[in-house]
Amino acid sequence: MAQGMYHYVAKAWKEIPREILQERLIQWRASNSIVKVDKPLRLDKARMLGYKAKKGFVIVRVRLKRGGRTRPKHTHGRKSTKQHVRKTLGMNYQWVAEIRAERKYSNLEVLNSYYLGKDGKYYFFEVIMLDPNAREIASDKDLKWILSDKNRMRAQRGLTSAARKSRGLRNRSRNLKVRPSLRSWGRKGK
Repeated sequence: MAQGMYHYVAKAWKEIPREILQERLIQWRASNSIVKVDKPLRLDKARMLGYKAKKGFVIVRVRLKRGGRTRPKHTHGRKSTKQHVRKTLGMNYQWVAEIRAERKYSNLEVLNSYYLGKDGKYYFFEVIMLDPNAREIASDKDLKWILSDKNRMRAQRGLTSAARKSRGLRNRSRNLKVRPSLRSWGRKGK
């Protein structure tokens, strides 16, 4: 059975030789942490998440450091057990990448994002951003919802797909509330 073009684009992405990907990661590591790129690297993924090749769309590649988050150590008036230096963040890396991209380009809105790769030190994501002032976005019936004031700063308010996943708002397969409290996860049958 014949498949569509994006099926083969996704298949080609999975079969990229390791050496080529490593060369790219080395170049990305040497560049800035937030870089505006001309076209999405994973076209199939970008199209699936709402990207269109028209004015008003901006693709940004974001580099994030891997590992736990370092906090400054307390010097006065704390118990030694409370002096943790490494903490895990309650947000996934993709959400953090979206927030950083939104802060850098404050006149744009985050539509979605996807994973590109990782090396020993960094994660790399591409963030799809929209210009709400572009005429092409305002006239597109599928995208004009982003113009509304209630959709300003979506990433920082946790309204993007990656943020909703991190907040536990996507799991409806269980017979629980949409977002149970942390203490109630193990209490269903009691």
